[in-house]
Amino acid sequence: MEFRQLETFIQVSNLKSFSKASEALYITQPTVTNHIQNLEKELDTILINRYGKSITLTDAGKLLYKYAVNIVNSCEMAKFDLASFKGKISGHIHIYSSSVPARNVIPCMISDFLKKHSKVTFTLFEKDSKKVIDYIISGEAEFGIVGARHDSSHLEYIDLIEDNLLVIVPKTSIYSRENFSSIEKDILFNENILFREDGSGTRSLIEKTLIENNININDLNIVGYINDTEAIKELVSKGLGIGFISEKSLDGNLSSENYNALYIDGLKFSRKFYFAYHKHRQLSPLANAFKSFILDI
Repeated sequence: MEFRQLETFIQVSNLKSFSKASEALYITQPTVTNHIQNLEKELDTILINRYGKSITLTDAGKLLYKYAVNIVNSCEMAKFDLASFKGKISGHIHIYSSSVPARNVIPCMISDFLKKHSKVTFTLFEKDSKKVIDYIISGEAEFGIVGARHDSSHLEYIDLIEDNLLVIVPKTSIYSRENFSSIEKDILFNENILFREDGSGTRSLIEKTLIENNININDLNIVGYINDTEAIKELVSKGLGIGFISEKSLDGNLSSENYNALYIDGLKFSRKFYFAYHKHRQLSPLANAFKSFILDI
């Protein structure tokens, strides 16, 4: 088995596509096909099921995948450790995150990480928590930062930081309260509500908390589903309803805003952000270095 063949096999497995693997590896699609065929010939087994455009791993392919990832990552770890020894850590890291940490938590982490490792570059992908988890399970992402846990025997979660949700209301005489004070829970039944999209960690927390407090979601007047926190702020400011946003997404001084942020009496919308990764796959050296760095801080 050649190292390049294993790299190609991993990319085809992760991306479920020969063409996408060729783009990721900067080689031609016939070369990708040749690598896989030679690997199957040498091992005398079929590794990949091909049904038109659909690609899945055979049982033999699943077995090889586990070893291939460890072999490739072990080689990368050797190069990484040697580079670290010389003080020359470099590479490109892909960071997948749900919206709130992507905008309000990760930028500081990346900034501090790059100060320590100036030759590292990165791509930050913002997805909802469920999508990030799906990418980790499928192999498209090595790890992710998410605001909700989704049960899976394949995943490991590490607690990072805590967060709370507040309700934001239009800044009108009706809600002439100080920011970060509290308001009665009746507001949930008396106002139109702007919800986050399905798959959002924020929405999952709201639904879970309401159910735990015997509040039927069907009794609420939900008028819109929005996948962007800034859009929710703007819509609330325009008087279209009330919405929930993360404490992390609020500046301490809201005097210049057209909304007020309040806690709801008797309801505590608390959660954690997590570093999530696949428990049966070894992280690449750079991803592992980033994981260690953010856990330290």
